[in-house]
Amino acid sequence: MTDFEGLKALVTGGASGIGRATAELFAERGASVAVLDLDPSSVEKPLLGYRADVTDDASVRQAVASAVADLGGLDVVVNNAGIGAQGTVEDNDDEEWLRVLNVNVIGMVRVARAALPHLRASSHGAIVNTCSIAATAGLPQRALYSATKGAVYSLTLAMAADHVREGIRVNCVNPGTADTPWVGRLLDSASDPAAERAALAARQPSGRLVSAAEVAGAIAYLASPLSGATTGTALAVDGGMQGLRLRPVGQ
Repeated sequence: MTDFEGLKALVTGGASGIGRATAELFAERGASVAVLDLDPSSVEKPLLGYRADVTDDASVRQAVASAVADLGGLDVVVNNAGIGAQGTVEDNDDEEWLRVLNVNVIGMVRVARAALPHLRASSHGAIVNTCSIAATAGLPQRALYSATKGAVYSLTLAMAADHVREGIRVNCVNPGTADTPWVGRLLDSASDPAAERAALAARQPSGRLVSAAEVAGAIAYLASPLSGATTGTALAVDGGMQGLRLRPVGQ
């Protein structure tokens, strides 16, 4: 497909995982792509890499400005940078709550704020936020992470309402448990990594983890000009976890 031909896109957290898969897919489909990441050293052409810390407004503004100058404009932003957290409300102190909220929610605000003037100049302005199944389903030991993703979901709807008349569409993807480097580190820290992986896979009706490429495909759908009538939407990419209630095997 060449539906992104001539478009300029920016992907945060694009050096690995879902962000990297998304940036590469956009490039394959014709876009010029800038990757913003804390460590963009692994980013290779045709992707352009820029160092950015989404917790630092000056860093974000400088990286976005440099990317837009090199790309020659901006049409699509993928707000993908984020971090995880485990535990109940008792398990993380105030400092950790503020740290994760700063990255997962306010980080998206900083990037969108820097990008909006450029998106307004585009004939195809689109923002896609990486949200999570944790925004809409209660998951154990994920209180802090779920709170941030719930905020991302609400933020997406509010932004869609604010900017639709400016010609800017805003949507989000809600992945289930994805096979990403962060989940890999989570599994590595478990007392029985194989059993933990099996448990994470089993809670999704598909019986497996979601791949980064599958999430990237959903992001590309929402960002594409072919989806020009889609805004304020959360697209689940969760192996059926949100909506399906299967009987146990054999029943």
